Amino acid sequence: MCGIVGAIAQRNVVPILIEGLKRLEYRGYDSAGLAIVEDGQLYRKREVGKVRGLEALIAQDAIQGNIGIAHTRWATHGKPSTANAHPHVCRDKVAVVHNGIIENHEQLRNNQKAVGYEFTSETDTEVIVNEIYGALENTDNLLGAVKESIKKLEGAYALGVVAKDHPNTLIACRKGSPLVIGVGIGEYFIASDVAALLPVTQRFMFLEDGDVAEITIDKVVIYDKDDNLVDRSIKESQLKADSVEKGLYRHYMLKEIYDQPWAISEALEGRFIDNRLQESAFGHNAGEVFDQIESIQILACGTSYHAGLVARYWFEKLAKVPCNIEVASEYRYRKPIVPPGTLVVTISQSGETADTLAALQEAKKLGAKYSLAICNVPESSLVRESDLVMMTRAGPEIGVASTKAFTTQLATLLLLVIAIGRRFGLTKELENKISSELFSLPGKIEAVLQLDDKIKQLSEQFAEKQHALFLGRGTHYPIAMEGALKLKEISYIHAEAYPAGELKHGPLALIDAEMPVITVAPNNSLLEKLKSNIQEVSARGGQLIVFMDETLAAENDVNVQIIKMPPVENEISPIIYTIPLQLLSYHVAVLKGTDVDQPRNLAKSVTVE
Repeated sequence: MCGIVGAIAQRNVVPILIEGLKRLEYRGYDSAGLAIVEDGQLYRKREVGKVRGLEALIAQDAIQGNIGIAHTRWATHGKPSTANAHPHVCRDKVAVVHNGIIENHEQLRNNQKAVGYEFTSETDTEVIVNEIYGALENTDNLLGAVKESIKKLEGAYALGVVAKDHPNTLIACRKGSPLVIGVGIGEYFIASDVAALLPVTQRFMFLEDGDVAEITIDKVVIYDKDDNLVDRSIKESQLKADSVEKGLYRHYMLKEIYDQPWAISEALEGRFIDNRLQESAFGHNAGEVFDQIESIQILACGTSYHAGLVARYWFEKLAKVPCNIEVASEYRYRKPIVPPGTLVVTISQSGETADTLAALQEAKKLGAKYSLAICNVPESSLVRESDLVMMTRAGPEIGVASTKAFTTQLATLLLLVIAIGRRFGLTKELENKISSELFSLPGKIEAVLQLDDKIKQLSEQFAEKQHALFLGRGTHYPIAMEGALKLKEISYIHAEAYPAGELKHGPLALIDAEMPVITVAPNNSLLEKLKSNIQEVSARGGQLIVFMDETLAAENDVNVQIIKMPPVENEISPIIYTIPLQLLSYHVAVLKGTDVDQPRNLAKSVTVE
């Protein structure tokens, strides 16, 4: 996951590139760089670390120009280093920035070495710039050289290209990775994300998969995947330059709840080619690792632990692979056994959770050969400690109570279930069904967010409450746990979650009119059993709030209040049923006057044991 910015203008574009990189820094910041074409020369500056390091480097040795590309990197091929930082340059003539993974880079590298190319990095990107340089040897058309070169690339990419001998041309193309063109007045820009360009424009053309664009100072010409000239309409963004902050939302948490359709889209973007999940999204050697896997061990804390609990159901039901999950803070103190062929999966929003890091290190000591991190922060310790990585791409999450980080964890875990399941009998039909459901998630989440006003009214019932129970069955028991945690974290109401079938084994003694019971009831095979549990509460005077599929025949009564949910497929229903519980917790906290974004005694990243 990397950030790309580019510009061609009648002014110095270096400040624009630097500001754009700062706004994309959530996409990766182990290194940053830019390349400028000016006065017949190609100038490049790169620095390890965050964008401010690059900015300081340029302040010491200023460069300027009217055309350039820039990049902030999260390492996939090659460790973080100046040599591996983008842009990559071939023989001081061509520069490229790249987001994505080139799957056949080793073959291309060997071919290029055989004809005399020398490599200065460990990246897959360097083969791209070499191919373009080689194509330019036979043509003086930069667009034609790029078109010829990308025919040889297998995988996903978004590219920005400039060349010393073509000082008035910026080339942009995408396949499987996002790229937009910003339209200014007598100037154009490219970026991985609209947010990068909001200070300079709010007008954008969104490139489609397979598009190649030739951008000059006065026009943009776009070719589609079949090399046909096409028009991409200009759309006016409703976002403002400051909308990457809290904006009009009262709290960051509410903004982040509403960010989830976008966040899920980001989590999926670039990881499918022709609607098929690319295993290289987990790392360039992921396929080889997955071939060795016989079981899964998940380690996580808090909200991430709940995501892992859902994934255990998925791994065993859908992928048919044994899966164990443990609270990371307990794992290294009980002398666990790590069977051969175990993939240790760690989950953490920050990647700096001390207990999770320690658990991973303990697993390695006990013989674990394979590890995979699911994380939201590219340069974090957990990422560096792991063999494979799947970034959740949730973007910065300011609110301490995790929302979009949780749902993107679930989405990426379901991607892992697909990848592992291929080795254990997951049928192509079921894989296609799950993929289709994942693609539908943003729209379905939008539909659930329409219940916000109704849930806000519902929250008034909690104004004087001190306790609550959450119930769920199957994959929705962990969702009940997550709902209880959210209510505890930000409203300070004592809340607990139980598998609904356990209610009669003790918790039923707590039921009275002062103990609201919140239940998630999707339309699945456990519904009839859940209805029986609901009746157990209602018969004892308990006040029930039930989030239920709207297709089911059920109505409110004296003790039961039903919130009808849009229909949803079983595989993704845990993600969808998370949303109303987030909204409920948020509105209860607001009603109680707590500090929603910074609840007492809690921190976003728990870096101590």
